[in-house]
Amino acid sequence: MLEILERLCSGEGQEYDLYRLEKLAVNIKKASVCGLGQSAPNPVLSTLKYFREEFREHAVEKKCRTNECKKIAKIEVDSELCKGCGLCQRNCPVDAIEGKEREKRVINQDKCIKCGTCITSCPFKAIG
Repeated sequence: MLEILERLCSGEGQEYDLYRLEKLAVNIKKASVCGLGQSAPNPVLSTLKYFREEFREHAVEKKCRTNECKKIAKIEVDSELCKGCGLCQRNCPVDAIEGKEREKRVINQDKCIKCGTCITSCPFKAIG
């Protein structure tokens, strides 16, 4: 199950992996003779039940809406919300944010390490 989850988070998963992950979890739960084995798959089954669409996005669209999966995260500046203050640019540890003073900023995806510093430093919630 861990290998399947890691594939999904790295953008290498397929939609069929969701089916395999669920079947594997159910079978482990049924086949286990101890309480640990019977309850270990529960977090996977719960997240599949309540967050199936997010799993599907990882598998099919290669997208992570929370930007937690660093290999498929894409942090972008919303140009309508950006005020050009430059806080994100000043706080970026790898100088991945480009733009001149008082202009809207753009994130260079090739440089970005997806640390999230820009997200937390933006007072206008323009980055996500």
